[in-house]
Amino acid sequence: MHIFYTPDIKSVKELPEEESQHCIKVLRLSEGTEIMLTDGKGTFYKAIITLAHHKRCGVKIVEEIQALSPCPIKIDIAIAPTKNMDRIEWFAEKCTEIGINAITLLRCRFSERKEVKTERIEKILVSAMKQSIKATLPQLNGMTTFKEFVTRPFEGQKFIAHCYEKSDKILLKQRYIPGNNALILIGPEGDFSPEEVELAIENGFLPISLGNSRLRTETAGIVACHTIHVINQ
Repeated sequence: MHIFYTPDIKSVKELPEEESQHCIKVLRLSEGTEIMLTDGKGTFYKAIITLAHHKRCGVKIVEEIQALSPCPIKIDIAIAPTKNMDRIEWFAEKCTEIGINAITLLRCRFSERKEVKTERIEKILVSAMKQSIKATLPQLNGMTTFKEFVTRPFEGQKFIAHCYEKSDKILLKQRYIPGNNALILIGPEGDFSPEEVELAIENGFLPISLGNSRLRTETAGIVACHTIHVINQ
């Protein structure tokens, strides 16, 4: 069954224009067809098309279904955007498919990008949520300075992944305690600066390794997200 993203379905009984166009013009669905909607907040809605219009497809909800979360804990990843946006978009897509609650774009000392437009990433998150049959849309936070971010409160375990050799970092799978929310910092290709690592540790972040291989930024983010999921299975 086709899934459509309808964030305001509680108050507006029609699909957004972009979803309406996909439903009626691309998929050629007609009145009386049963579809599935999600508000991105953890709920699916079984609905019937009542108006097959490519700009405002009307729907009637017939059943509300609370989605079961495959992972009861919260996973947040703060990551420095890559110079090539395709790579950070790929990270966002794959982590959404795996399951992630929030993505924050970090501005670090060695960041390859200082500013990022989030509109395209937001669309990728919606598409990945629907493709993977999820009902929760990850929260996407725009560019945030490293110092501002690491001083924010977080209820759970906090980690920083970096490549410096002289450190008390150990593998994420050994640091992480199952059942806890997890916040993981992933740096740019040039890594975090030593001062940033020190600041994070001063604010309660535990230094971690993601293995012996030197991973690209987007790969490290996906490995971290998947590791937390595997441990909690």
